[in-house]
Amino acid sequence: MKTKQFFTLAALLVLLLGMILSGCKKEKTNKLPEDSSTLQQVTKDENQVQDATDDAFNDVNLLLSSSSSSQLKSSFLWGGPCNVTVDSPTVIGDTIIYHIRYHGNNCHQTVSRYGVVEVKKNLNTNWYMPNATVFVTFINDTITRLASGKSLILNGKKRFENVTGGVIWQLGNGISSITHKISGNLIATFDDGTIRTWHISRLRTFTGTPPLPTDTVGHLILTEDGFGNEGGYDKLCVWGTNRNGEEFYTQINESVVHKQDFNFDPCSGVKVFQIPGKSKKATVTFGFDDNNQPVTCDTWPDRYRVDWEVNGQTGTVYLPLH
Repeated sequence: MKTKQFFTLAALLVLLLGMILSGCKKEKTNKLPEDSSTLQQVTKDENQVQDATDDAFNDVNLLLSSSSSSQLKSSFLWGGPCNVTVDSPTVIGDTIIYHIRYHGNNCHQTVSRYGVVEVKKNLNTNWYMPNATVFVTFINDTITRLASGKSLILNGKKRFENVTGGVIWQLGNGISSITHKISGNLIATFDDGTIRTWHISRLRTFTGTPPLPTDTVGHLILTEDGFGNEGGYDKLCVWGTNRNGEEFYTQINESVVHKQDFNFDPCSGVKVFQIPGKSKKATVTFGFDDNNQPVTCDTWPDRYRVDWEVNGQTGTVYLPLH
């Protein structure tokens, strides 16, 4: 009898131990939700870098489109740049050099900016000519978003080409669109001290109407596309290494539209961020309000949607543009 009870107890112990081990095994195989924070951060960083470079290239475009550098200060095109000065140009050999200097808050009181953007062009190059090309260098260009206090420092050289020819003032007067091509490298120093080199390949096409002399703002439309090819990806506007040392590639799958009526904030379009080495991907869709509802380009955009994928897991978040 005792022997039978012993074997019965032993069998129960073995069964109980098996259940415990099975439970532990199941617990170990349950995966925690994947972290999309690096994808969210790279979208924020790319937006901040683009905003900063776009502002600078708008000013460069103004300078090159003006009959004199002093017109940059009085131009209505970008709302009249505030706290910006342009040095008298210098000439070395066949090259003329301009320096645009930033020393304070922008007109919209969204960012402060300190630093220099240098513009070099051949004396025989007229910016209104098709394929006219200049070289733009960012020199310790420091941009701080006033709302968040986050800073960014840009250095590096870019090639700036007027593909179609013409200047913004001519839109609606015999010219329906003007396309610029921007390419080159930027060294970005982020607020955490991380330093990264990014490659830029952007096409920017302007349509719409510039402001009249009596207007404070025009109704220009800027459509952005990517033309880079690297790592097996096309339509690239940016690629490089993010803060975490991961290689990323940003494609523009649907042209991103910016309107001057909304301070050139993106109101539609789709970008795809790829981090192939970590099986990460984010699809960014522009054009949402503060309630995460889609808006058309007739309404001011405030946010963008990020549909992320990390190792087979997915999710969606909405992030502010600024």
